[in-house]
Amino acid sequence: MMSGAKGIEMKEDIMSASFEEIIARVKSLPAKKLSIAVAQDGRVLEAAARAKELGIAVPVLFGNEQMIRDIARERGVALDGMEIVDEEDDQKASLKAVGLVHDGDAEMYMKGELPTSMFLKSVLNKECGLRTGKTLSHVCIFEIPGIDRLLFLSDVAFLPYPTLEDKEQIINMDVRVATACGIENPKVAPLAAVEVVNPKMPATVEADQLARWNLEGRIKNCIVDGPLSLDLAIDPAAAAHKPGAENRRIVGDADILLFPDIHAGNLVYKAITHLTPGVRNGNILMGTKAPVVLTSRSDSVEVKVNSLAVAAVVAEQLKAAGWD
Repeated sequence: MMSGAKGIEMKEDIMSASFEEIIARVKSLPAKKLSIAVAQDGRVLEAAARAKELGIAVPVLFGNEQMIRDIARERGVALDGMEIVDEEDDQKASLKAVGLVHDGDAEMYMKGELPTSMFLKSVLNKECGLRTGKTLSHVCIFEIPGIDRLLFLSDVAFLPYPTLEDKEQIINMDVRVATACGIENPKVAPLAAVEVVNPKMPATVEADQLARWNLEGRIKNCIVDGPLSLDLAIDPAAAAHKPGAENRRIVGDADILLFPDIHAGNLVYKAITHLTPGVRNGNILMGTKAPVVLTSRSDSVEVKVNSLAVAAVVAEQLKAAGWD
């Protein structure tokens, strides 16, 4: 059982170091109902079918039924066992789809063939959306060749300039995602260009404050050490050669990378994605009533399936631990 919160009862209580291991964890759980807004998208349908085959999710498809069936037929996707709710208007389809999650009749919400702005409007809808009053944050999970653990990155796509309070909430959300993936007491590195506090560099001041809050018990269920430069956060050899490494709580073994702003986060995300052979990733949006799968239209079927696997273990942890 994992510490710090009520854990998920798994067949094997081991740290997930790959998406295969996350999917293996999901297979020991009841399949989660997945609501997809405007599902007439080829890759989304392939991902939904794959997720159903793996036991990750039971998809409910909202959108133009004729288009959904035509696209599925063209791509050889079997829709057996998937409910289709026919709604030709994209906005209405998104509101019906998010409403299913809002009402507790589905546990995950996924973007299909509609603009991100319209999708987010459904997420934030006051009547039927998934608002909680918390900061929304995009969590990216990377499986990188040569690194023996998953890396959790935030925020790389949603919050332009997170405040200190935003960063505290982001850490709490990332810790929950990491815990759901089997990472016990994850190590969190608030990143900056340097690893010393400099009053002229606000990112270092805020990183130091987050570390202090962790030591004081305000930020729980994790280890926070910062400010840290990126190399000291993820490279044990670099960290070991740094003066004062023996006093650090993180020496190249961070699980969670917290970026000072979206520019740093997005640049690192795209550098890893486009320059690292064999890298795999998944993404979810947190701060909502239920996990939201917000992937790009250009993302591969594999990325979408990985994202659904992460959403499924998070949904189970939400249920088991009663997160608010």
